[in-house]
Amino acid sequence: MITLIATLKVKEGKMDEAVQVLKDVVPKIKAAEPGCLEYIPHTVRGVENTIIFYEKYRDKEALQAHSANLGKSLENLLPLLEPGMDIKTCREIIS
Repeated sequence: MITLIATLKVKEGKMDEAVQVLKDVVPKIKAAEPGCLEYIPHTVRGVENTIIFYEKYRDKEALQAHSANLGKSLENLLPLLEPGMDIKTCREIIS
């Protein structure tokens, strides 16, 4: 399994809109990508304009499929984000 933590910055004044977009798109991503085991966006208490995704994929192929679809899947979210994102690939200590 592959686990990612992705941190995105939302443009000033666009957080509510970003949250609504995610409420619509995340279930669609999970339904369309059976190798995507977890895809959970979070806001951060006390930190404005930040969304953190916890993502878990069955294998490298599942992550590649997700990456290939990402631009289309998040087309309504991307204009609400600041450029760039921080992505960390994690290794489970206990699985």
